[in-house]
Amino acid sequence: MTRSRHRKRRLTLPVEEWPDSDRCAWEDALRPGSRLKPGGRASHLAEPSRDKLEMRYGGYLKFLECTGRLETKAGASALVIPANVEAYIKELTGRVCSVTVHTNICCVRRIAQLLAPANDFSWLAEIAKDLALVMVPRSKFDRLVSPERLVEAGLTLFVEGMEFPKNPLADAKRMRNGLIIALLALCPVRLKNYVALEIGTTFISIHGRWWIDLPATVTKNKRADKRPVPKGLNRYIQFYVTHARPVLLESGSMTNSLWISSTTGGQFSRGGLAHLIYKTTLETVGVGVSPHLFRTAAASRAASSGGSMPHLASALLNHTDPRTTEEHYNRASSITASKIYAEITRGFLGE
Repeated sequence: MTRSRHRKRRLTLPVEEWPDSDRCAWEDALRPGSRLKPGGRASHLAEPSRDKLEMRYGGYLKFLECTGRLETKAGASALVIPANVEAYIKELTGRVCSVTVHTNICCVRRIAQLLAPANDFSWLAEIAKDLALVMVPRSKFDRLVSPERLVEAGLTLFVEGMEFPKNPLADAKRMRNGLIIALLALCPVRLKNYVALEIGTTFISIHGRWWIDLPATVTKNKRADKRPVPKGLNRYIQFYVTHARPVLLESGSMTNSLWISSTTGGQFSRGGLAHLIYKTTLETVGVGVSPHLFRTAAASRAASSGGSMPHLASALLNHTDPRTTEEHYNRASSITASKIYAEITRGFLGE
Protein backbone atom coordinates (compact mmCIF):
# COMPACT_ATOMS: atom_id res chain seq x y z
CA MET A 1 0.00 0.00 0.00
CA THR A 2 1.37 3.42 -0.97
CA ARG A 3 2.03 6.25 1.45
CA SER A 4 -0.94 8.22 0.07
CA ARG A 5 -3.25 5.25 0.60
CA HIS A 6 -1.98 4.87 4.16
CA ARG A 7 -2.74 8.54 4.72
CA LYS A 8 -6.28 8.22 3.34
CA ARG A 9 -6.79 5.17 5.51
CA ARG A 10 -5.82 7.16 8.61
CA LEU A 11 -8.03 10.12 7.75
CA THR A 12 -11.21 8.34 6.72
CA LEU A 13 -13.31 5.49 8.08
CA PRO A 14 -14.08 2.89 5.37
CA VAL A 15 -17.72 1.94 4.84
CA GLU A 16 -17.30 -1.46 6.46
CA GLU A 17 -16.31 0.29 9.70
CA TRP A 18 -19.19 2.77 9.76
CA PRO A 19 -21.83 2.39 12.49
CA ASP A 20 -24.20 -0.40 11.48
CA SER A 21 -27.15 1.94 10.95
CA ASP A 22 -25.18 4.21 8.62
CA ARG A 23 -23.62 1.30 6.75
CA CYS A 24 -26.94 -0.50 6.22
CA ALA A 25 -28.72 2.71 5.18
CA TRP A 26 -25.94 3.47 2.66
CA GLU A 27 -26.05 -0.04 1.21
CA ASP A 28 -29.81 0.32 0.81
CA ALA A 29 -29.39 3.73 -0.81
CA LEU A 30 -26.98 2.20 -3.34
CA ARG A 31 -29.28 -0.74 -4.12
CA PRO A 32 -29.56 -0.97 -7.93
CA GLY A 33 -32.96 -0.90 -9.55
CA SER A 34 -34.53 -3.60 -11.67
CA ARG A 35 -37.13 -3.62 -14.40
CA LEU A 36 -40.06 -3.59 -11.97
CA LYS A 37 -38.44 -2.11 -8.86
CA PRO A 38 -36.74 1.26 -8.46
CA GLY A 39 -33.25 1.46 -7.05
CA GLY A 40 -32.12 3.13 -3.86
CA ARG A 41 -31.90 6.88 -3.39
CA ALA A 42 -28.21 6.93 -4.37
CA SER A 43 -28.36 4.30 -7.13
CA HIS A 44 -28.15 7.02 -9.80
CA LEU A 45 -24.76 8.24 -8.61
CA ALA A 46 -21.69 7.49 -10.72
CA GLU A 47 -18.90 5.54 -9.05
CA PRO A 48 -16.59 8.57 -8.60
CA SER A 49 -19.43 10.47 -6.91
CA ARG A 50 -20.12 7.55 -4.57
CA ASP A 51 -16.43 7.25 -3.75
CA LYS A 52 -16.20 10.96 -3.00
CA LEU A 53 -19.20 10.89 -0.66
CA GLU A 54 -17.93 7.78 1.12
CA MET A 55 -14.48 9.28 1.62
CA ARG A 56 -15.79 12.64 2.92
CA TYR A 57 -18.39 11.13 5.23
CA GLY A 58 -15.84 8.56 6.34
CA GLY A 59 -13.55 11.47 7.21
CA TYR A 60 -16.30 12.97 9.36
CA LEU A 61 -16.83 9.66 11.16
CA LYS A 62 -13.08 9.24 11.62
CA PHE A 63 -12.95 12.64 13.32
CA LEU A 64 -15.79 11.59 15.62
CA GLU A 65 -13.96 8.36 16.43
CA CYS A 66 -10.70 10.18 17.22
CA THR A 67 -12.47 12.69 19.47
CA GLY A 68 -14.60 10.17 21.35
CA ARG A 69 -17.85 11.31 19.69
CA LEU A 70 -18.55 8.18 17.62
CA GLU A 71 -21.61 6.31 18.91
CA THR A 72 -21.75 2.97 17.14
CA LYS A 73 -25.40 2.32 18.11
CA ALA A 74 -26.74 5.65 16.85
CA GLY A 75 -29.37 5.74 14.12
CA ALA A 76 -28.61 6.54 10.48
CA SER A 77 -26.99 9.99 10.23
CA ALA A 78 -27.91 10.62 13.89
CA LEU A 79 -24.34 11.75 14.49
CA VAL A 80 -24.76 14.65 12.09
CA ILE A 81 -25.69 17.22 14.74
CA PRO A 82 -24.63 20.88 15.19
CA ALA A 83 -22.16 20.24 18.02
CA ASN A 84 -20.30 17.54 16.09
CA VAL A 85 -20.28 19.51 12.84
CA GLU A 86 -19.04 22.66 14.59
CA ALA A 87 -16.15 20.74 16.15
CA TYR A 88 -15.36 19.10 12.80
CA ILE A 89 -15.26 22.45 10.99
CA LYS A 90 -12.90 23.83 13.64
CA GLU A 91 -10.55 20.86 13.20
CA LEU A 92 -10.67 21.07 9.39
CA THR A 93 -10.04 24.81 9.35
CA GLY A 94 -6.71 24.32 11.03
CA ARG A 95 -5.66 21.61 8.59
CA VAL A 96 -7.04 22.21 5.08
CA CYS A 97 -7.99 25.09 2.80
CA SER A 98 -11.36 26.83 2.92
CA VAL A 99 -12.59 25.19 -0.30
CA THR A 100 -11.95 21.73 1.15
CA VAL A 101 -13.80 22.65 4.36
CA HIS A 102 -16.83 23.70 2.30
CA THR A 103 -16.65 20.59 0.11
CA ASN A 104 -16.47 18.25 3.11
CA ILE A 105 -19.49 19.82 4.79
CA CYS A 106 -21.51 19.72 1.57
CA CYS A 107 -20.69 16.02 1.21
CA VAL A 108 -21.62 15.29 4.83
CA ARG A 109 -24.96 17.01 4.25
CA ARG A 110 -25.56 15.17 0.98
CA ILE A 111 -24.91 11.73 2.38
CA ALA A 112 -26.82 12.47 5.60
CA GLN A 113 -29.88 13.29 3.50
CA LEU A 114 -29.45 10.06 1.55
CA LEU A 115 -29.12 8.03 4.74
CA ALA A 116 -32.10 9.64 6.52
CA PRO A 117 -34.29 11.56 4.03
CA ALA A 118 -36.97 12.24 6.65
CA ASN A 119 -34.56 14.26 8.82
CA ASP A 120 -34.26 18.02 8.47
CA PHE A 121 -30.74 19.16 7.57
CA SER A 122 -31.64 22.71 6.55
CA TRP A 123 -29.40 23.98 9.38
CA LEU A 124 -26.46 22.26 7.72
CA ALA A 125 -27.36 23.85 4.39
CA GLU A 126 -27.10 27.26 6.06
CA ILE A 127 -23.66 26.39 7.45
CA ALA A 128 -22.54 25.32 3.97
CA LYS A 129 -23.74 28.65 2.55
CA ASP A 130 -21.79 30.56 5.20
CA LEU A 131 -18.65 28.56 4.39
CA ALA A 132 -19.13 29.26 0.67
CA LEU A 133 -19.09 32.99 1.37
CA VAL A 134 -15.67 32.91 3.01
CA MET A 135 -13.90 30.27 0.92
CA VAL A 136 -10.96 31.41 -1.19
CA PRO A 137 -10.17 29.05 -4.10
CA ARG A 138 -6.50 28.45 -4.76
CA SER A 139 -5.39 30.29 -7.86
CA LYS A 140 -4.63 28.14 -10.91
CA PHE A 141 -2.61 30.88 -12.58
CA ASP A 142 0.79 29.75 -11.34
CA ARG A 143 0.02 26.11 -12.20
CA LEU A 144 -1.48 26.59 -15.66
CA VAL A 145 0.85 25.41 -18.42
CA SER A 146 -0.05 25.95 -22.08
CA PRO A 147 -0.93 22.86 -24.16
CA GLU A 148 1.89 23.59 -26.62
CA ARG A 149 4.44 23.58 -23.82
CA LEU A 150 3.06 20.29 -22.48
CA VAL A 151 3.16 18.70 -25.95
CA GLU A 152 6.72 19.87 -26.48
CA ALA A 153 7.82 18.52 -23.09
CA GLY A 154 6.11 15.18 -23.70
CA LEU A 155 7.53 14.62 -27.16
CA THR A 156 10.99 15.73 -26.07
CA LEU A 157 10.90 13.09 -23.34
CA PHE A 158 9.68 10.50 -25.86
CA VAL A 159 12.50 11.27 -28.31
CA GLU A 160 15.07 11.07 -25.52
CA GLY A 161 13.87 7.54 -24.83
CA MET A 162 14.27 6.63 -28.49
CA GLU A 163 17.55 8.34 -29.37
CA PHE A 164 19.49 8.30 -26.11
CA PRO A 165 19.00 4.78 -24.78
CA LYS A 166 19.90 3.80 -21.21
CA ASN A 167 18.30 0.39 -20.75
CA PRO A 168 15.12 -1.09 -22.28
CA LEU A 169 12.90 -0.54 -19.22
CA ALA A 170 14.06 3.02 -18.53
CA ASP A 171 13.68 3.92 -22.22
CA ALA A 172 10.17 2.42 -22.36
CA LYS A 173 9.13 4.39 -19.27
CA ARG A 174 10.41 7.67 -20.73
CA MET A 175 8.54 7.07 -23.98
CA ARG A 176 5.36 6.11 -22.13
CA ASN A 177 5.54 9.13 -19.82
CA GLY A 178 6.19 11.50 -22.70
CA LEU A 179 3.29 10.15 -24.75
CA ILE A 180 0.95 10.30 -21.75
CA ILE A 181 1.67 14.02 -21.40
CA ALA A 182 1.50 14.89 -25.10
CA LEU A 183 -1.68 12.93 -25.84
CA LEU A 184 -3.54 14.28 -22.80
CA ALA A 185 -2.61 17.85 -23.76
CA LEU A 186 -4.11 17.34 -27.22
CA CYS A 187 -7.05 15.11 -26.22
CA PRO A 188 -8.03 16.28 -22.71
CA VAL A 189 -10.45 13.55 -21.66
CA ARG A 190 -11.23 12.92 -18.00
CA LEU A 191 -8.69 10.94 -15.99
CA LYS A 192 -11.02 8.00 -15.28
CA ASN A 193 -11.45 7.50 -19.05
CA TYR A 194 -7.82 8.24 -19.89
CA VAL A 195 -6.43 5.63 -17.51
CA ALA A 196 -8.90 3.03 -18.85
CA LEU A 197 -8.11 3.45 -22.56
CA GLU A 198 -7.84 0.05 -24.24
CA ILE A 199 -6.31 -0.70 -27.61
CA GLY A 200 -8.96 -2.03 -29.96
CA THR A 201 -11.99 -0.78 -28.01
CA THR A 202 -11.69 2.77 -26.68
CA PHE A 203 -8.40 3.53 -28.42
CA ILE A 204 -8.61 2.39 -32.01
CA SER A 205 -6.86 2.82 -35.36
CA ILE A 206 -9.10 3.72 -38.30
CA HIS A 207 -7.57 4.09 -41.77
CA GLY A 208 -4.17 4.89 -40.34
CA ARG A 209 -5.37 7.36 -37.73
CA TRP A 210 -5.85 6.77 -34.02
CA TRP A 211 -9.15 7.64 -32.35
CA ILE A 212 -10.37 7.83 -28.77
CA ASP A 213 -13.84 6.25 -28.77
CA LEU A 214 -15.65 6.42 -25.42
CA PRO A 215 -19.19 5.01 -25.28
CA ALA A 216 -21.87 6.88 -23.36
CA THR A 217 -21.84 4.24 -20.63
CA VAL A 218 -18.36 5.25 -19.40
CA THR A 219 -18.51 9.06 -19.63
CA LYS A 220 -19.54 11.35 -16.80
CA ASN A 221 -22.41 12.98 -18.66
CA LYS A 222 -23.53 9.73 -20.35
CA ARG A 223 -22.80 11.10 -23.81
CA ALA A 224 -20.50 9.33 -26.25
CA ASP A 225 -17.12 10.99 -26.73
CA LYS A 226 -15.40 10.24 -30.04
CA ARG A 227 -12.36 12.27 -31.01
CA PRO A 228 -9.52 11.85 -33.53
CA VAL A 229 -5.95 11.99 -32.30
CA PRO A 230 -3.85 14.56 -34.24
CA LYS A 231 -2.00 12.80 -37.04
CA GLY A 232 1.30 14.19 -35.84
CA LEU A 233 1.19 11.76 -32.91
CA ASN A 234 0.75 8.69 -35.10
CA ARG A 235 4.40 7.70 -35.33
CA TYR A 236 4.93 8.17 -31.58
CA ILE A 237 1.87 6.09 -30.74
CA GLN A 238 2.87 3.37 -33.17
CA PHE A 239 6.39 3.18 -31.77
CA TYR A 240 5.08 3.07 -28.21
CA VAL A 241 2.58 0.31 -28.99
CA THR A 242 5.05 -1.85 -30.91
CA HIS A 243 8.28 -1.25 -28.96
CA ALA A 244 7.87 0.40 -25.55
CA ARG A 245 4.59 -1.09 -24.35
CA PRO A 246 5.70 -4.74 -24.74
CA VAL A 247 8.72 -4.00 -22.52
CA LEU A 248 6.42 -2.68 -19.77
CA LEU A 249 3.94 -5.56 -19.95
CA GLU A 250 4.24 -8.27 -17.34
CA SER A 251 5.23 -11.58 -18.89
CA GLY A 252 2.12 -13.40 -20.06
CA SER A 253 -0.19 -10.42 -19.49
CA MET A 254 -3.16 -10.31 -21.83
CA THR A 255 -4.35 -6.78 -21.00
CA ASN A 256 -5.25 -4.40 -23.80
CA SER A 257 -4.72 -1.34 -21.60
CA LEU A 258 -2.90 1.44 -23.41
CA TRP A 259 -1.01 2.71 -20.37
CA ILE A 260 1.04 0.04 -18.64
CA SER A 261 2.50 0.42 -15.15
CA SER A 262 6.10 -0.72 -14.90
CA THR A 263 5.40 -1.73 -11.30
CA THR A 264 2.48 -4.10 -11.92
CA GLY A 265 2.89 -4.88 -15.61
CA GLY A 266 -0.80 -4.07 -16.04
CA GLN A 267 -3.17 -1.11 -16.16
CA PHE A 268 -2.42 1.90 -13.99
CA SER A 269 -4.68 2.77 -11.11
CA ARG A 270 -6.30 6.19 -11.40
CA GLY A 271 -4.25 7.54 -8.52
CA GLY A 272 -1.07 6.01 -9.91
CA LEU A 273 -1.49 7.67 -13.29
CA ALA A 274 -2.41 11.03 -11.71
CA HIS A 275 0.76 10.90 -9.61
CA LEU A 276 2.86 9.99 -12.66
CA ILE A 277 1.44 12.89 -14.67
CA TYR A 278 2.11 15.34 -11.83
CA LYS A 279 5.62 14.01 -11.29
CA THR A 280 6.50 13.99 -15.00
CA THR A 281 5.31 17.54 -15.61
CA LEU A 282 7.17 18.73 -12.52
CA GLU A 283 10.36 17.19 -13.86
CA THR A 284 9.96 18.36 -17.47
CA VAL A 285 8.34 21.81 -17.26
CA GLY A 286 9.09 22.71 -13.65
CA VAL A 287 5.42 22.78 -12.61
CA GLY A 288 3.43 19.85 -11.25
CA VAL A 289 0.31 19.78 -13.43
CA SER A 290 -2.67 17.69 -12.34
CA PRO A 291 -4.71 15.84 -15.00
CA HIS A 292 -7.64 18.22 -14.48
CA LEU A 293 -5.41 21.22 -15.20
CA PHE A 294 -4.71 19.72 -18.64
CA ARG A 295 -8.43 20.23 -19.30
CA THR A 296 -8.27 23.76 -17.94
CA ALA A 297 -5.29 24.56 -20.18
CA ALA A 298 -7.04 23.14 -23.26
CA ALA A 299 -10.23 25.07 -22.48
CA SER A 300 -8.25 28.28 -22.03
CA ARG A 301 -6.50 27.81 -25.36
CA ALA A 302 -9.76 26.92 -27.13
CA ALA A 303 -11.55 29.92 -25.62
CA SER A 304 -8.79 32.32 -26.65
CA SER A 305 -8.32 30.88 -30.16
CA GLY A 306 -11.77 29.53 -30.99
CA GLY A 307 -12.78 32.53 -33.05
CA SER A 308 -16.43 32.28 -34.11
CA MET A 309 -17.12 29.14 -32.07
CA PRO A 310 -17.50 30.47 -28.54
CA HIS A 311 -18.49 27.11 -27.10
CA LEU A 312 -15.54 25.19 -28.54
CA ALA A 313 -14.07 24.70 -25.08
CA SER A 314 -17.26 23.07 -23.76
CA ALA A 315 -17.53 20.79 -26.76
CA LEU A 316 -13.84 19.91 -26.57
CA LEU A 317 -14.23 18.83 -22.93
CA ASN A 318 -17.51 17.03 -23.77
CA HIS A 319 -19.48 19.22 -21.38
CA THR A 320 -23.23 19.80 -21.56
CA ASP A 321 -25.03 22.87 -20.32
CA PRO A 322 -28.85 23.05 -20.50
CA ARG A 323 -28.67 26.86 -20.40
CA THR A 324 -26.79 26.94 -23.68
CA THR A 325 -29.31 26.79 -26.52
CA GLU A 326 -27.49 28.16 -29.54
CA GLU A 327 -28.12 25.89 -32.52
CA HIS A 328 -24.49 25.60 -33.57
CA TYR A 329 -23.52 24.38 -30.09
CA ASN A 330 -26.39 21.92 -29.87
CA ARG A 331 -25.07 20.30 -33.03
CA ALA A 332 -21.44 20.42 -31.96
CA SER A 333 -19.82 17.15 -30.97
CA SER A 334 -16.47 16.21 -29.54
CA ILE A 335 -15.48 15.07 -33.05
CA THR A 336 -15.90 18.47 -34.68
CA ALA A 337 -14.51 20.26 -31.63
CA SER A 338 -11.43 18.04 -31.67
CA LYS A 339 -10.86 18.73 -35.36
CA ILE A 340 -11.05 22.48 -34.81
CA TYR A 341 -8.78 22.22 -31.80
CA ALA A 342 -6.38 20.12 -33.90
CA GLU A 343 -6.14 23.00 -36.36
CA ILE A 344 -5.36 25.37 -33.51
CA THR A 345 -2.71 23.04 -32.12
CA ARG A 346 -1.24 21.92 -35.46
CA GLY A 347 1.87 23.94 -34.84
CA PHE A 348 2.58 22.05 -31.61
CA LEU A 349 3.54 19.01 -33.68
CA GLY A 350 5.42 20.81 -36.41
CA GLU A 351 2.81 19.91 -39.04
